[in-house]
Amino acid sequence: MTTRGAGAPGRGVRGDLFDPHCPTRQLLDRIGTKWTSMAVKTLADAAPDEVRFAELRRRMPGVSQKMLSVTLRSLTRDGLVSRRVEPTVPPRVFYRLTGLGLSLEAALAGLRTWAEEHMAEIDRANEAAAQEADEG
Repeated sequence: MTTRGAGAPGRGVRGDLFDPHCPTRQLLDRIGTKWTSMAVKTLADAAPDEVRFAELRRRMPGVSQKMLSVTLRSLTRDGLVSRRVEPTVPPRVFYRLTGLGLSLEAALAGLRTWAEEHMAEIDRANEAAAQEADEG
């Protein structure tokens, strides 16, 4: 079963990751990036308050202005983040997680915890694989 069916697309219908035509794959591509995880975490830490773009960038070391912009645009389009613009010169832009975005934070938190707890083991496996490739 995919989210493309009769009636309103995506409403009350679960996706199927193994269906090559299912949009779940594209959604996982968007929400599975390190920048998405960092942006969602940063906004969740500030919730229910809003965070300005410049402050988000400051709290996300290594992210470029363009990548943060692309990430926030995608999260906003997906309904995970709300965006508010104050019509000043220059405009002040604020972001916050929606209820849907907060629900994503819970899932991403588990993934981040797993990665942090298992990083040393993953590093050892990568080192062993590299050593094996060098010897082989």
